[in-house]
Amino acid sequence: MNINISNASGEPIYLQIANQIKTLILEGKLKEGEMLPSMRILATELRISFMTTKRAYEELERDGFIESYTGRGSFVKAQNLELYREEQIKRIESLLIEASDTAQKAGITMQELHELLDLVNGGDQL
Repeated sequence: MNINISNASGEPIYLQIANQIKTLILEGKLKEGEMLPSMRILATELRISFMTTKRAYEELERDGFIESYTGRGSFVKAQNLELYREEQIKRIESLLIEASDTAQKAGITMQELHELLDLVNGGDQL
């Protein structure tokens, strides 16, 4: 599993880990039932404290992305379709906010932005 930690990021390390694992799950790169590295192994690979990986895994479990079993490890949980949809909507909202801000700074109108979205979407309605 390829996880990148940025010390320059304002985001806590445990959240960086949790968010990257969520992304891997949502993109289908980590499949239902797949075992995650143990907290100790991940901490060693990332050269961070065990407590940081423990907190990341607890976050993932709380959000319904993984399930952990004492003595067996942590596994990708079967995804609730509604949870997956909500995560994708949040991701899209974030990207649209960024696009809207960039468009405003460039003097692009909402009409032009809508046309760009239609163009990117192949001209088809969702």
